[in-house]
Amino acid sequence: DGRSEVGNFPVERRPMRQWMLRITAYADRLLDDLDPLDWPASLKDMQRNWIGRSVGAEVDFEIDPASLAKPVSVPTAQGSEPQVQRQVLATQSADEIDDAVITVFTTRPDTLYGATYMVLSPEHPLVGRTTDPGRRETVDAYRAMVAGRSDRDRTMAKEKTGVFTGSHAINPVNDERIPIYIADYVLMGYGTGAIMAVPAHDERDFEFATAQSLPIRPVVQPPTGHGASEIRCYTGEGTAINSDIINGLTTSDAKQRIIEMLERDGVGHRSVKYKLRDWLFSRQRYWGEPFPIVLDESERAIALDETDLPVTLPDITDFKPTGTPQPPLSKAADWLKFTRDGRQFTRETNTMPQWAGSCWYYLRYIDPHNADQPVDPEKERYWMPVDLYVGGAEHAVLHLLYSRFWHKVLFDLGHVSTPEPFRRLVNQGIILGETEYSFFEDVAGKAISTAELRDIAEEATPAGARLVAHRIDASEKVTAKPIIEELVQKKGDGFVLRSNASIRIDARSSKMSKARGNVVSPDDIVSDYGADCFRLYEMYMGPLEATKPWNTRDIVGMSRFLNGVWRHLVGETPEGGPEPRGMRVADVSAPDDLNRMLHRALKKVAEDIRGLRFNTAIAELIKLNNEIGRLDKHVPRSIAEPFVLMLAPFAPHIAEELWQRLGHDESLSRRAWPKIDEAMLIDETLEIPVQVNGKLRGKITVAAGARESTVIDQAMANEKVRPWTDGHEIVRKVYVPEKLVNIVVK
Repeated sequence: DGRSEVGNFPVERRPMRQWMLRITAYADRLLDDLDPLDWPASLKDMQRNWIGRSVGAEVDFEIDPASLAKPVSVPTAQGSEPQVQRQVLATQSADEIDDAVITVFTTRPDTLYGATYMVLSPEHPLVGRTTDPGRRETVDAYRAMVAGRSDRDRTMAKEKTGVFTGSHAINPVNDERIPIYIADYVLMGYGTGAIMAVPAHDERDFEFATAQSLPIRPVVQPPTGHGASEIRCYTGEGTAINSDIINGLTTSDAKQRIIEMLERDGVGHRSVKYKLRDWLFSRQRYWGEPFPIVLDESERAIALDETDLPVTLPDITDFKPTGTPQPPLSKAADWLKFTRDGRQFTRETNTMPQWAGSCWYYLRYIDPHNADQPVDPEKERYWMPVDLYVGGAEHAVLHLLYSRFWHKVLFDLGHVSTPEPFRRLVNQGIILGETEYSFFEDVAGKAISTAELRDIAEEATPAGARLVAHRIDASEKVTAKPIIEELVQKKGDGFVLRSNASIRIDARSSKMSKARGNVVSPDDIVSDYGADCFRLYEMYMGPLEATKPWNTRDIVGMSRFLNGVWRHLVGETPEGGPEPRGMRVADVSAPDDLNRMLHRALKKVAEDIRGLRFNTAIAELIKLNNEIGRLDKHVPRSIAEPFVLMLAPFAPHIAEELWQRLGHDESLSRRAWPKIDEAMLIDETLEIPVQVNGKLRGKITVAAGARESTVIDQAMANEKVRPWTDGHEIVRKVYVPEKLVNIVVK
């Protein structure tokens, strides 16, 4: 509401000298180069929508000469004129534009005949020239009111407000005289800061026209099948109507015809616009990299020579805002001004944002100690582009877009060898806090199911009677019988009280945050269970991309798995006795079935790691470890060593110690992935399901590669299948090789 959140002070907008990066010059390349990247489709769409490439036309609307007011001076300091008049936020000033023409950008030039009024942004330089003297007080008051609102508030507001300037413009396609308004829903930062309003085919224009009782003229006939409610304000494509030279044309053809006419008559032209704005790259605060820019006596900006770099921050004790647009660095008098060759210079007092480092940090990782250049070209060519970037989707239109732009600038300057920094990108899911369980009791102490709460709330409640809420919190430490498991049990897709299964309780998880008090400290988990166990549990919780609730009690399962690995390969540790120094591993031959299982695990775990399916890879290791545990005496070395190598990416600490105990002096990180014996991946026997009329009736085990006739004979003879086929006429016998048998009977 025009006041600061802290302190409730009035807020005003002021023009300030800012530094911008011309990211808009790279808009098309940022769009086109998204296609070959191995990124989530949703994230690519977020960047495309943020860049917002729109193809359309710029159209000139002449202002009715009788409407033009005398030029209004724009004061540089607050005076008798409303302060809003110096809030010109566009890149063009009132002196740089044709004061007899309003230029608009539209993606739907085919709807020009439906324009029944125009709207200028309240900050538009032409507002002063188009405001009738008799309406100036109203217009100025409205502009001052809008100046206290953010662009976000204005675009999100449901109610569209505005006032008539008292002037009119001429529609170039039909010479119709239409009124000019200013309204909050038009921003100076997009397009030209002015629109032609077509209320029959734009929702915002429709709402404003309805509120202001302005004409609504349909000029696009929807395709057959659209209901009356949609036609009231139809925003899709169709056939041109009420539009003179384009009547009967499809929207696509009508656009082309109108643009040709505008260009022929010199009142418009084809144009491309972007929602993306140039990147504001300066901050009014002390911390941050100073700009290597100085201003001479005439306020001309000059870049410092490389011999003057780096520019470092001066030591100052007062970092507070100055109360003016000047940043805190303006207080550093000794640093601020200097003389060289008889000329006085003033340093730039804005500083760079954190983006100055975070946009290219990955390049510095390659060559962190290079004092002469950001990165050695040979090292850059070897390492770039980044093979895999794991990050949150919240970075989609900020860090990831800015890094791509920054990298392209470096590519154009010859500092990097690739046009894109990150080849593959995966968005990891959020880990939620512990699940919280809650239920209610009435005043008599009777537990109430959450399913009954609505009914109880709607009943007449005796005076003073109320429900009492109970929350069952997770225990801080895992104990033998945690309180959660004592009171709560899973039933179907929900949870119930263990003492009364008819009482359904509420279970929910929230994002970890200090405010909610549900943050789990990794240090505590590592202290109690070790880093390997912590790593394993995080990866085993579910798919990398999924949102998952943390459950400290479940970490015990990973602890049991690691203890089992140690027990199977090293041996039992007697209670109170010394740790075994030997190994259960020996140079003995492995059972054929275990050997076959090992090589299948090697293949699956390798594929799962490449696919970032860590949870299923760990599940495969757990299954293999269980089979190893069934061996009576020794574990074959040919099984143990590949198993430890597979375990290492997930639990590197215990794997390194096991590797050393297996007799190796060099770290296992230097070892290649175990070789997979493809012959071991081929099944000697297959289990084939047998269906009768499409329903599973039994299973048979056959030799791999068995003939179709052998498989069908065995299926027909199966004891569980015969009751469904004996005495019935066999219509057809279908065998899908190595998949299933289906017997069709009457």
